[in-house]
Amino acid sequence: MDSALHEGDRLRGWEVVCPRRPWALDGVEVAGFRDRSAAGLDMRVVPQPVVTVVIELGDDALAVEHDGRSRPLRSLAAGLTPGEARVRARRVECVEVQMSPVSAYSLLGVAPRDLDGGVFGLEELWGRHEPRLRERLTGVPGWEGRFALVEQFLVRRRASAPSMDPEVVASWERIVSRRGRVRVGDLAVSCGWSRKRLWARFTAQVGLTPKRAAMLVRFDRAAKGLSAGRDPAEVAAVCGYADQSHLHRDVMAFAGCTPGTLVLA
Repeated sequence: MDSALHEGDRLRGWEVVCPRRPWALDGVEVAGFRDRSAAGLDMRVVPQPVVTVVIELGDDALAVEHDGRSRPLRSLAAGLTPGEARVRARRVECVEVQMSPVSAYSLLGVAPRDLDGGVFGLEELWGRHEPRLRERLTGVPGWEGRFALVEQFLVRRRASAPSMDPEVVASWERIVSRRGRVRVGDLAVSCGWSRKRLWARFTAQVGLTPKRAAMLVRFDRAAKGLSAGRDPAEVAAVCGYADQSHLHRDVMAFAGCTPGTLVLA
């Protein structure tokens, strides 16, 4: 949801809150959203280099449209490339957690690849723990208390969770630090694996090939630049695209729309 709630939306009645103290989990960010004006939400789910978890705390469920059908969800998890999906709601009060693929591998109970191309009900992943957590969150009036509950819950999950191969973690971090401008061969050399082994292990654990992961990180930077009102030609140059047509193709490939439509989504 963070990608859709820009400063203009906040001025039109959105309350957006982040924790005041440092977060205990690396690769995890949390925020609280409240639609004070009851204007409602109609948002395209845009691919991002994070797994997004949303827990709705109000009386109304989120209407998630995906694969030609709509279903009500009180909480959801969206993968790195969720496909063409929209989230609608009459009134929103929710906690959003964004996890890097590295963190999501440990915290969600499934590998990020299992979320590829979809938006899932969080109860499908966390079972009975999801309604218990949501019930506890709705009983806490303040955002800081809610953030603390989410943090405690995730810390407990991490204590007994599996972790990614260190080589995959290092490759992901290199892709992010280089903003997607990295060669797969260089990644393999840096982690001491063959290109074939890196490709197989990275894809199995992250859910994307190293090349597509780099493309996604670059697209994410470009999408933020476009949403900030920057000229598409400037965004293309800064983000390492060959030209504006190259940027257009990547936006179409990831978001299913033109750069201009992406800004308005």
